[in-house]
Amino acid sequence: MAAGGGGGAERPYELVVFGASGFTGQFVVEEVARAAAGGELRCAPRWAVAGRSREKLRAVLERVAERLGKAALGAEVGVLLCDVGDAASLATMARQTRLVLNCVGPYRFFGEPVVAACVENGANCIDISGEPQFLEEMYLKYHEKAAEKGVYIIGSCGFDTIPGDMGVLYTRDKLKGTLTAVESFLKVKSGPEGSCVHDGTWKSAVYGLADQDNLRKLRKKIGYAPVPVVGAKLKKRGFLFYNREFKEYSIPFMGADVSVVKRSQRYLYTELQETPVQYSAYVNIGSLGSAIKLMFAGFLFLLLVKFSFGRKLLTKYPEFFSAGRFTKKGPTQKQMDGTSFTITFFGEGYSEGQDPQNGKPNVKICTEVKGPEPGYVATPIAMVQAAVTLLEDAAYLPKQGGVYSPGAAFSKTKLIDRLNKCGVEFSVISKPEV
Repeated sequence: MAAGGGGGAERPYELVVFGASGFTGQFVVEEVARAAAGGELRCAPRWAVAGRSREKLRAVLERVAERLGKAALGAEVGVLLCDVGDAASLATMARQTRLVLNCVGPYRFFGEPVVAACVENGANCIDISGEPQFLEEMYLKYHEKAAEKGVYIIGSCGFDTIPGDMGVLYTRDKLKGTLTAVESFLKVKSGPEGSCVHDGTWKSAVYGLADQDNLRKLRKKIGYAPVPVVGAKLKKRGFLFYNREFKEYSIPFMGADVSVVKRSQRYLYTELQETPVQYSAYVNIGSLGSAIKLMFAGFLFLLLVKFSFGRKLLTKYPEFFSAGRFTKKGPTQKQMDGTSFTITFFGEGYSEGQDPQNGKPNVKICTEVKGPEPGYVATPIAMVQAAVTLLEDAAYLPKQGGVYSPGAAFSKTKLIDRLNKCGVEFSVISKPEV
């Protein structure tokens, strides 16, 4: 069955970008327009933007047309008025499309009504949330309903967490034998202009870290089946350590990757009987000096986040508390052009014919995923290629609808090939060696 409960006939749009005039939404619109112009969407003319203000949506379409060197995008792109606080408007949007690209965050506050409307009205939904609590709560509340309706709800389809989640699967597929453990190391490089992130992401982090206790309760409630440890147990590293491979200091990565990869691996193990891969994620932060600075800022952040007045301060003055890394304006075009990321994956496992339950791992592999600026260039690419994949590779998605992580939804599709063509590149750095 094609993804999305309502066949194409009565749905005028293949996809709708919701929150199209938001900071990230505008870049997603540009990426959809690029994909449509390049013939990646068979439905080229049939997509729409949605949000609260017709003026702002029109302005985004004009700006995108200008950036793509077109006279206008007007006629072929629908404009829908829709507000996350108005359930009827969300239902109307969902009924008109096969797929909603939801760009309205923080998702813990604004995400659920969109998921509910999509499930109820037979539209698929993709978001770019990096908030484990939201992602897992949607699984708890909507997985079964979505399965009944044949609808796919796929969270965290931006830089959080497609490069990490799909990177683990890529590493597994390139190892001859059985991959049992992976560590990844993220490095973000910026040019002379520096780099920064829009404060929407900062807000999500503030509320996410304030809510760790509820995340633990939620996981108890879901009652996840335990995933066995196969092969040698992956050792946890310290909070700060010197990394010999990269000759710089590293800390654990605070993003959603570990929680999302775990969900993908659980799905692949329980549903498809594939060997589960253990996973840890780290970020390289440079010299001891910058490590100490960052730890001091992190300590202050974790202290303030526990109190409501602290959260108010953090959300009111993002620039001050993040030492300029998060701003209310977001990055300039020059900053984005000068920024890129690399995630390096070190995998270990057992060669063909070796029993992973016995003895030490005897093969290693190193792979990487690299791409442009993470937040507003790589994220729209990842989201839009996930959308194209959902629409075009419907036959290779999980048999049933449901709430899925990217790795669970896309492990059998051509998503990685599509990303490679769009500048988010997966490659093997060192061949598997025994």
